[in-house]
Amino acid sequence: MQLIDCPWCGPREEVEFHYGGQAGVAYPAAPAELSDEEWARFVFHRANPKGPLHERWSHSAGCRRWFTAVRDTATYRFEK
Repeated sequence: MQLIDCPWCGPREEVEFHYGGQAGVAYPAAPAELSDEEWARFVFHRANPKGPLHERWSHSAGCRRWFTAVRDTATYRFEK
């Protein structure tokens, strides 16, 4: 079992958390004006680097707060 360090609760088991996607993805300024292709790109296309990636996580079984963490996608380890 991997430990994830919640900024408010400290290290907890990964089963207490839910992944929220890539961090820093801005919502479209004028969503009503997007084409279907542009919506698909916004909803489904994300970076998938081999290495560090900023991600959103929710401590759903604890404080229920959202935070951004950096996780290495090659090793699944979280950076401190």
